[in-house]
Amino acid sequence: MSDNYRSREERRRAMNDNKPEGKSQGKPKKKKKGGLFRKIVAAVLLIGIIGLIAGVGTFFAMISDAPKVDDSVLKNSFSSKVYANDGKTVVKEIGAQKRTYVQYDEIPQVVKNAFIATEDVRFYKHHGVDFYRIGGALMANFKNGFGAEGGSTITQQVVKNSFLSPKKTVKRKVQEMWLAYQLERKYSKQQILEMYLNKIYFASGEVYGIERAAEKFYGVKSVKDLTLDEAAMLAGLPKAPTTYNPVTNPENATKRRNTVLNLMAKNGFITQAEADKAKQVDVQAHLAKQTESTSKYDVFIDQVIEEVKKKTDADPFSAGLEIYTTLDTNAQDYVDDVMNNKVVNFPNDKFQAGLVVVDNETGGIQAIGGGRNRVSGGLNFATNMRRQPGSTIKPILDYGPAIENLKWSTGQPIKDEEYHYSNGTPIRNFGRNYKGWVSAREALGRSLNIPALKAFQATGADKAKEFATGLGLKLDEEDGEAYSESYSIGGFRTGVTPLQMAGAYSAFANEGMYNAPHTVTKVKFPDGTEIDLTPKPKRAMQDYTAFMMTDMMKSVVNESYGTARAVRTPGLEIAGKTGTSNFSADEKKRYNIPDAGEKDVWFNGFTPNYTISVWTGYETAKDGYILSPNETGMAKNIFKHVITHISEGKPKGSFKQPDSVVERSVEKPTGKDLKRPSGSTPSSLITKEYFVRGTAPTKVSQTFVKKEKEEKKEEKKEDKKEKKDNKDVKPKITASYSGGAISVNWSASNAASDTTFTVTMSSPNGSEQLASGAGAGGKTISNPAPGATYSFTVTTNTGESASSSVKVPDSSDQATEDDSTKPEDDGTTDDNQNEDNSNTDQNNGSDQGDDSSTQPDDNQNSNNGSNNSGNNSGNTDNNNNDSGNANDGNSGNNSNNGGTTTPPADNGGSDSGSQTPQTPATPSTPATPATPQQEPTTEN
Repeated sequence: MSDNYRSREERRRAMNDNKPEGKSQGKPKKKKKGGLFRKIVAAVLLIGIIGLIAGVGTFFAMISDAPKVDDSVLKNSFSSKVYANDGKTVVKEIGAQKRTYVQYDEIPQVVKNAFIATEDVRFYKHHGVDFYRIGGALMANFKNGFGAEGGSTITQQVVKNSFLSPKKTVKRKVQEMWLAYQLERKYSKQQILEMYLNKIYFASGEVYGIERAAEKFYGVKSVKDLTLDEAAMLAGLPKAPTTYNPVTNPENATKRRNTVLNLMAKNGFITQAEADKAKQVDVQAHLAKQTESTSKYDVFIDQVIEEVKKKTDADPFSAGLEIYTTLDTNAQDYVDDVMNNKVVNFPNDKFQAGLVVVDNETGGIQAIGGGRNRVSGGLNFATNMRRQPGSTIKPILDYGPAIENLKWSTGQPIKDEEYHYSNGTPIRNFGRNYKGWVSAREALGRSLNIPALKAFQATGADKAKEFATGLGLKLDEEDGEAYSESYSIGGFRTGVTPLQMAGAYSAFANEGMYNAPHTVTKVKFPDGTEIDLTPKPKRAMQDYTAFMMTDMMKSVVNESYGTARAVRTPGLEIAGKTGTSNFSADEKKRYNIPDAGEKDVWFNGFTPNYTISVWTGYETAKDGYILSPNETGMAKNIFKHVITHISEGKPKGSFKQPDSVVERSVEKPTGKDLKRPSGSTPSSLITKEYFVRGTAPTKVSQTFVKKEKEEKKEEKKEDKKEKKDNKDVKPKITASYSGGAISVNWSASNAASDTTFTVTMSSPNGSEQLASGAGAGGKTISNPAPGATYSFTVTTNTGESASSSVKVPDSSDQATEDDSTKPEDDGTTDDNQNEDNSNTDQNNGSDQGDDSSTQPDDNQNSNNGSNNSGNNSGNTDNNNNDSGNANDGNSGNNSNNGGTTTPPADNGGSDSGSQTPQTPATPSTPATPATPQQEPTTEN
């Protein structure tokens, strides 16, 4: 046997040795594969077991410190304390004093069904945790983003609001699920639903529980009296009490109520016909009149409650929280006084206002003015009311984006002209006129619409929207309205709130950093957990955009063309923007509103420390419209009072120019390009503007250099012409003696209408001015001194002059001449008479021009007059017709002109004055013919 065995064994070995190498190795490989698979399966099972053990261990570790299910906590509530911004002052303790507990059996089935259909449709099928719903919620969040749908059951909500902090951690969620399971083991579904409906928060003013909500909104004595549409409305409120409040937000409330009705019909609680019928009821039809007035700080506390619930899911009225806020009691007290007519005089009781005060550095809300004559739970005009912003949107959608994206300067030229939207619709300025080329600064200061639209178009609608979104404005996302170019001048369908605008404007003052406006900084829970709720700052724009936009808005306040000059406050650096909106044509017709009636008036302004957004107007068009100066100026008036008060005793600060900005002098815009001024640019046309570093203009304007050259050229031409004209003006003066008097006449060839003459006379008695004035003229000198020479000079205003002189014969010469002169030729007389008439006409042209001439001294000439009178009286013949006629003509002419010096009456040679009589010339010597002396001599 052994041999056989051996031989057989040997044969097998031999056979194995003879097999192909690949085959001999194949079998072992198969064995190895099978062994590896078994090892993998074993490893997975081992890891699973270890993971299960670890998971169970972790689960029990997480729930080990979970709170116990306490009946007193479930049915009772713990008040929360609200602190002011000093962290010490408790401004209010809010709790459950306004809660009415109602038993399960007292709650009508329609109410139960409405809440179950909305909050937890599988409420009666799960054991505290609905894994089916959790799976659906995960899918919805995956598709639509985190928070799209919640997976918490009604039982979990009771646990969360009663025992746990709102921290969104895995541990808290595990504890929530564990306690929900425990709660379901200890209490029935009916008891859990009862707890839920009595603890749930419905509205501001500490409205908790279904019974209290029914009374608050519908004035019913019991929840049993609620109708289907009312039950559906209340069931829709807990998701967002402020957003879906039917009193203040009827549109949103209607949508939410209808959603609840649809869910009830979908899940079989009502028929579709019943749902459709209930939808037809106006959401405000059955609302009770809100008469409960607010108490101190309620407007601010309402915002605190909303923030805590939104950010933590905790119930401030029952969770025993310590809530630390940004409330400045001094500012809030003053704002309350403003709203209560103690600071400004409102035009009437229906006139409303809403305002928000924000700290620029932190975004913390210092005070809220929610409205006038408010009732608890009523419309908050500062945080809930949305209105068209008017021109206050221009820094946010127009000029801010242009500076940010295109690096516009504050002096960017924009042509204000006839214009239209891209779809062809005309756009007009408020004043229905156009300013031509203006800077962006001036366009904003004057609140011009056309340049604003052009800025919006230059940047692009998408970039403008992106800029606004960074400042907390969601624009069309909240109301479904199509975003369009009309937004550029505030043409919104619904609009914005003062809360939003205060937050947006504060970023300009904060060097471009945006802090979402908020009222709560942190919350402490009874177990010591503390949550920081302060929003993180984010950059909304570059520092150059913030500074340059701020400086432009300073011009709105400080420049003569600015629309907000009324808010100027000594010691405060203020920037801001005004805004108004109009009624629709339908509203004007329906409520008989005049064209000048305005719907909304805004002022958003800021200092380096604070931003205030103020809205004024009426709640509805039927309540009134803004028209009077007191009404139109109310927003600015409120701002000025509040900013002055809250700035008292605090460092005023200033807006600091960043390194990214430079200031340069430029010529005021006359075209599309800015240029540096030249030495010829008038100072009135030079202005200083800010530029992003590296973008300031380098070209020097040639506009006024060219003009100056042209003007100088023109001046030279004018000077040359004037000199030529002046050179052509040749004055002429004649002087002649006859009949005891000297006649002087002056004129000029090529004289202009504005040529003036000055005539002077030199005589033995000295020099004197005879006449001065426009036009040619004449003068008569009576009783000149015998034997004396008289010189006359005429000078024009062009500098040209001429002279003439005449010597008066002495007495003997005159006597001889008079005795020997005989008239011979009548023809001579005629010619001289014609000449005299011509002289008379010429002299008449100088009427009134000689009135101011110096007249000869009567006393001085009295003796001469007597002597000459005697001589002339002896001259009875007509031999000296030339002299006589010339003298008579000139004498008559000068008499008309009022320029004749009248000789004294004949005193028979006696002295009629105080001067010594002159001795008459001896008549024995024959007189030399006087003709040469009587001919005038003219000097040029």
